[in-house]
Formats: sequence, structure tokens, C-alpha cells
Amino acid sequence: MTTTAPPFGRALCAMITPFTEEGALDLDGAQRLAAHLVAEGCDGLVLSGTTGESPTTTDAEKAALVTAVREAVGEGPSVVAGVGTFDTRHTVELALAAEKAGADGVLVVSPYYSRPPQDALEAHFREITDACGLPVMLYDIPSRTGTRIEPETMIRLAEHPRIVAVKDCSYDLLGTQKVLNRTELAYYAGCDEHILALYAVGAAGYVSTVANVVPDRLRAILEMFEAGDTPVSARLQQRATPLIEAMMSAGLPGTVTAKALLNALGLPAGPVRAPLRPAGRKATDGLLAEYERFVAA
Repeated sequence: MTTTAPPFGRALCAMITPFTEEGALDLDGAQRLAAHLVAEGCDGLVLSGTTGESPTTTDAEKAALVTAVREAVGEGPSVVAGVGTFDTRHTVELALAAEKAGADGVLVVSPYYSRPPQDALEAHFREITDACGLPVMLYDIPSRTGTRIEPETMIRLAEHPRIVAVKDCSYDLLGTQKVLNRTELAYYAGCDEHILALYAVGAAGYVSTVANVVPDRLRAILEMFEAGDTPVSARLQQRATPLIEAMMSAGLPGTVTAKALLNALGLPAGPVRAPLRPAGRKATDGLLAEYERFVAA
């Protein structure tokens, strides 16, 4: 079970990537949003992940985003750069670029589409980690990649001194606890409905899409648990459920719903890039209603 301090903090936001109305990267907006999220309780920001629309941003945009956010938040909060692709060589290039741009760590997802077997998957992660000097957070999200990082593979990868963390979207609580029991990997809940459940069994914290809009409310779940007030922590997690469901499980991707809410709240976001499409007025109104109910509670 993890006993060391979380390598990237506890409350991390999977930050959206702001674009201008013309669809260009909005670095000024990214800096303003990053500063806002840190001021509202985020220990760190994960850039260019699923929520950050990494499949549709260029290598140059990814590096520029890291540089801009690093400048905006200073040296305290962690900046983790998503670099995972289905190509090992390309992922190495992105990891080196993120390191040069000032990232504190890299998030590496399982290669999607190609669905490598576990030995090839392990070799992929080791090659990327060996190529750069940054600590690595593995991203286990088989619903999107088609490939699970099996617990035994995770346990072997934990032997590498720079593979330090996992963003867990496996929906396998037993498998997660097996790895927590046998390694020092810092697990981060990647599904907002699991924040308290994973934290209670030894996870380090969360990497949250919903934190784009309610960073302080999600952080309070961890703080109440740490303070020993488990009933209040549980109630906060329960109260977040309708908003989590609306943003993550109501038919639209979290990127779309987070940007819809941020735009409605007057925070930097802008449009999504194709093939994603923006939320319509009805969907946005529904999201706003759930947001307002949650913050008023």
C-alpha cells in the first residue's frame, strides 16, 4: 500500500485545452484557466489527456501548452503532460518534448487500436520511461484503448524507479487493490465517481475532469476524509453524483460537457475540435442546472 507522499499532489484536474473561436490553441486562456484551477484547490494539472483533446492537438501545441501553463502556475503545482500515443517512437518524442518544456511528469496511456499483448505493453512503457528523465503516470483506461494493463503487468512495471503513479479508469477495484497491496505506486482515481472509494483503500487522490468546474468541492471530499469525518466525505461524494453523471455518463464526452460548462460560466474553454461537436443548448442548460444544484447544496 502507498505510504510515500503522492508524487504529483492529491487533487489533480484533467484540464481541458482552451481554443479560440477560430479553433486555434488559446495559450492566454490556458494560462488563465490553469491559474484559476490552482487557486480553487488543484494541486496539479494534467494536460493533453483525454479531456485535453490530445488526439487533435499537434506536437508543437502540446509542448507550447506545457510551457504556458508552467509559466502561469509557477513551480509549486505539478504539471503532468499527456504524451501517450499508439506509436512508441512518437510517444518517446512527445515525452522528451514535455521534459524540455518544463513538465514535472508524463501521463502515458496504453497504445490504443493496436491492442498489444502484455509483454509488448510492458516493453512499450519501459522504453518510454527509459528515454526521458521524468516520472511516469501510467493511464489504464481499457474502455478507450481496448487493452487493460493487467495487475501483474502493473506490479512488474512498478519495479522501475520512475514509474511512480497510475491514473485508474479500469473499473476493477479488486485488481487495483492487488496492485496497491504489492507496490508503492500512487493510484489516482480517473473516474470521478470513484474518488472516495479509491482514496479510502489507499489511493493517492484523483485526476478529475469534473474538477474543471468544481475543483474546490471535489478537494473537500479528500479533506473531510483526511480529517476523519467519513460521513461528511461520503455525503460530498454522493452530492456530486448527479453532476458527475451529467458530465460523464449522459451521452456526451467529458471534454464536451466540461467546455460547455466553462463557457457558460465565463471561463476560458472555447470550442471542441472535430470530430467532437459542441453541446447543444438543451444539453448545456441541463448541465448548468446540475451544476447550480450542486454548488448550492
